[in-house]
Amino acid sequence: MQAKYRKDYKAPDFTVTDIHLDFQLDPQKTVVTATSQYQRLNPESTKLHLNGHSFQFSSIKLNGQDFNHYQQDKESLVLDLSSVNAEEFSLEIVTNLKPSENTSLQGLYQSGDGLCTQCEAEGFRQITYMLDRPDVLARYTTKITADKLKYPYLLSNGNRIASGELENNKHWVEWNDPFPKPSYLFALVAGDFDLLSDKFITKSGREVNLELYVDKGNLDRADWAMQSLKTSMKWDEERFGLEYDLDIYMIVAVDFFNMGAMENKGLNIFNSKYVLANSQTATDDDYLGIESVIAHEYFHNWTGNRVTCRDWFQLSLKEGLTVFRDQEFSSDVGSRGVNRINNVKFLRTSQFAEDAGPMSHPIRPEKVIEMNNFYTVTVYEKGAEVIRMLHTLLGEEKFQAGMKVYINENDGKAATCDDFVNAMEKASGIDLTQFRRWYSQSGTPKLTITDKYDEKNHIYKLTVSQMTPVTADQMEKVNLHIPLKIALYDDKGITQTLLRDGEQISDVLHITQTEETFEFHNIYTKPIPALLCDFSAPVKLDYEYSTSQLIKLLQFAKNDFVRWDVTQMLFTEELRRNLINYQQNVVLDFSPEILNALSKVLENYQQDPALTALILMLPKETEFAESFKTIDPDGISFVRHFMVQTIADNLKSLLLQIYNGINLDEYRVTQEDIALRSLRNVCLSYLAYTNLGNTLVNKHYSYSNNMTDTLAALNCATKAMLPCRDSLLKDFEEKWQHDGLVMDKWFAIQATRPDEDVLVQVNHLMDHSSFNFNNPNRVRSLIGSFASHNLKAFHNIDGSGYRFLTDILLKLNEKNPQVASRLIEPLIHFSRFSAQRQTLMKRALERISAVENLSKDLFEKIEKALQ
Repeated sequence: MQAKYRKDYKAPDFTVTDIHLDFQLDPQKTVVTATSQYQRLNPESTKLHLNGHSFQFSSIKLNGQDFNHYQQDKESLVLDLSSVNAEEFSLEIVTNLKPSENTSLQGLYQSGDGLCTQCEAEGFRQITYMLDRPDVLARYTTKITADKLKYPYLLSNGNRIASGELENNKHWVEWNDPFPKPSYLFALVAGDFDLLSDKFITKSGREVNLELYVDKGNLDRADWAMQSLKTSMKWDEERFGLEYDLDIYMIVAVDFFNMGAMENKGLNIFNSKYVLANSQTATDDDYLGIESVIAHEYFHNWTGNRVTCRDWFQLSLKEGLTVFRDQEFSSDVGSRGVNRINNVKFLRTSQFAEDAGPMSHPIRPEKVIEMNNFYTVTVYEKGAEVIRMLHTLLGEEKFQAGMKVYINENDGKAATCDDFVNAMEKASGIDLTQFRRWYSQSGTPKLTITDKYDEKNHIYKLTVSQMTPVTADQMEKVNLHIPLKIALYDDKGITQTLLRDGEQISDVLHITQTEETFEFHNIYTKPIPALLCDFSAPVKLDYEYSTSQLIKLLQFAKNDFVRWDVTQMLFTEELRRNLINYQQNVVLDFSPEILNALSKVLENYQQDPALTALILMLPKETEFAESFKTIDPDGISFVRHFMVQTIADNLKSLLLQIYNGINLDEYRVTQEDIALRSLRNVCLSYLAYTNLGNTLVNKHYSYSNNMTDTLAALNCATKAMLPCRDSLLKDFEEKWQHDGLVMDKWFAIQATRPDEDVLVQVNHLMDHSSFNFNNPNRVRSLIGSFASHNLKAFHNIDGSGYRFLTDILLKLNEKNPQVASRLIEPLIHFSRFSAQRQTLMKRALERISAVENLSKDLFEKIEKALQ
């Protein structure tokens, strides 16, 4: 299979200025007539290469005349235009589609009783032949004709410009998008929905109609999404000065969707998971997730749509920047500390693993086989961290000035990552030459820090060295520009002013060399350094903290992230020490100093309940696993269970006191209530392991008036294997089996049971009436949860977990390769495990690679893993 390289980018020889699409919709046979105005950009070019596959090609006309000077293969149509002298011409191409048979969920497909599209990255070529590349921007007019009873709503990009009735219960609607866009941003939806309408007045006084479409019967779950949209629109005007540009903004929630959501211009198509919420069906995390994803897709209107990316190698230009924007939004409307911690948790667990694995790549990759494999945590989350470092280096004022330059210079164009950095450089006057290396270098840099205190001269020195390990895709590494934010505390917790030669200096150190030393003057006792405050760079830190230093930082550090992070270090060190004991058959023990420190945090929980909950939460097995070069699934699982049990036994009375002291009568989605619910449920998660567990959890479930508490009880009963577990799971199933989205939560809990026979249960649940193998949400909740979040069971030494996932991947290779490509991740990181497990995992990958018609999505990952 052919790889594509960034260095081979070539501007298109032709472009499309305008395209008129006519859809005669029917799930069994949809006829698409695409009439496009082409322009020859390269006068020498006589061959027009159009992308297209997975449809029946009907006819082609050039300037209204039948045209047959072309060659066709499975992926493309190549037109010989040597006899066409005109620089501009029109092409009319007619294709026939079968949406009901399209299980890839790309192009035009059936979702429930409706029809919808997904065109990013290369789905438009499954609709018609097209220059399907992001640097070809055209104005789209779309006419949709369909059965009025079956499809009363016919939606596409832009503004509605016309509609009409036809014979045989048919009707049509025509849409026009005045803003040129690439084909990946095209969207169409047809169906019968419940509609929630609202309005938003922009800062310039324009009225925008807001329309939110959900499946029939779900209108009571749409209010939060609408509220989130209006909050996002207002925030983007206030913080970034960006105003919405069309007369209408639509969101449609569909059940069958490969991704989270899609930012198509004016018509966002969402996985219903990120739209539907009420207190009975959605948890606090669901509410916050919906708010964040709604914001993300809305923010794409400017950072993705109005300014798009030149080629897919530049994907982080829109995704890294927009993730940064949605993180800032969540931090401004919620808790900045909590949001930062949660973002870092995800980055460390998922992205650091990607950096260390076979699929490692920079945020702007150099090579790819399957474009869908570009949608990675590196491109998105690490991409956002690179933007955040720019924000740290420039400050808010200069960063916003850079944003204005970027938008003004690139509006209506397809831009590159270099265009973005150039704009930041131009607006700030700061030289970003070395910083640009973040875009081209893969891997997680490691900062090794040592310190020295000169008591006589009151000088404290920090020596910092940087090193990026070799990655699967790059042997040679260069020094990066790394912003390291620090604070210094004395023994009593007083912050030390950072001085050098009598002048106050920045708390952000600029690490640019292999090794450099920073001096701080007028420091009268040896300080305790708080390093990497706010996680100022996506790096690993190596500094030899003592336990007492970490406990002191936990007590008095001003930075929320630092307080949480030192707890992670304490927990990880405890697990690491006890894992050696476990492997050597020595009795396990738990540091009394850490237990004492945790009790003090609990005693002062009212200062910040949300942070207290995060500090108290023990890292998951998969999070602990990232700390080890070679992962011992059985040992990590055993030791973590011991740690949970020990904390529960030792802090029982304090946990119970706080649990009983938090009473929330009604359910409200406020920062304060979410924090208190979170802390109360963390207390319950420990108390479940005490002799009070069964009674408390049962009561918690019975008296719950919201999904957050209900699910917390289910989780506690399942993880602690309480006697009430099966009856609670049964009760939940009977109540919610009609609702796939809610049942996803139940499937995920079942898939992560600590039982020895959990795989038998997972296999059994694939026959459950609520499970649908064609629905990506169901597959991810049951199979994805088992493979990615049940460390011990998936990595059972008998290889049963690997064989199970292999069978699933072989089925998905035929049906939905994009979902298969996401699910294979746990298998391709085999080098992190023992020799016996490595052999079994390689065998599984070889079994898949031997299959005929292996999708590009899977081929690329397996090839890289086995290399």
